[in-house]
Amino acid sequence: MAFKPKDLSVLAYANGFTLWHYTTADAADAVDTSGYFNAASDMLRVGDMIMANLDTDGTVAAGILLVASNAAGAVDVADLTAIGTADTD
Repeated sequence: MAFKPKDLSVLAYANGFTLWHYTTADAADAVDTSGYFNAASDMLRVGDMIMANLDTDGTVAAGILLVASNAAGAVDVADLTAIGTADTD
């Protein structure tokens, strides 16, 4: 699949930093690929964080993506830092 701008929303903004939320049926290995967020290059800044709900139609994953670079319309985010990866009870 591909990035859908309607699924990216602002959660908070302060001091030049934006906390975003993004939800998609795409898996983490697709979303954290360089270029996935290029269509949002005019909004995303280096250092912004994206709270992500991924693979929503499969094995749901959640985590944080850090905008690592954004130059000349090319956006790259760091690999997903997973949240809630284990349930021991």
